[in-house]
Amino acid sequence: MQKSFTYEQLRKAEVFRIAPTDTNYFAILFDPANSSTSAIFVIEIFTVGGATPPNSHSTAHEFFYVLHGEGVASSDGDELAIAKGDALLLDPGSVHIVKNTGSSKLYTLTVMVPNQEFSELIRSGERVALDEEDLAILAGTAA
Repeated sequence: MQKSFTYEQLRKAEVFRIAPTDTNYFAILFDPANSSTSAIFVIEIFTVGGATPPNSHSTAHEFFYVLHGEGVASSDGDELAIAKGDALLLDPGSVHIVKNTGSSKLYTLTVMVPNQEFSELIRSGERVALDEEDLAILAGTAA
């Protein structure tokens, strides 16, 4: 086994917000900076009403698995409601947005293959911390 990530380690995860005005932030699980992978694996957390800016990746597939909450994903003009248990795979070149439309935070396991400098972009942002709500949701102990 190359690497593992336990809930206890999540408390110590490196967490970043790319820009001060962003409404989503990332807890890095695995990326080229901390493992031998060429991909990036993060827990992406969207505040209420939060969304990614419109973006695309020329060579990378981006995968989202909804852990908690609900939202809307749009890609190249198509829109899809997403909720806990839903998965979404975006092809390279698709212009996409993920938005939290629920009354609580939206949590996704987000994977980009290959990394295409996404890890470096995230790590260039400001460090933030997971709060108690984040930890409870990710531990499965939230009400």
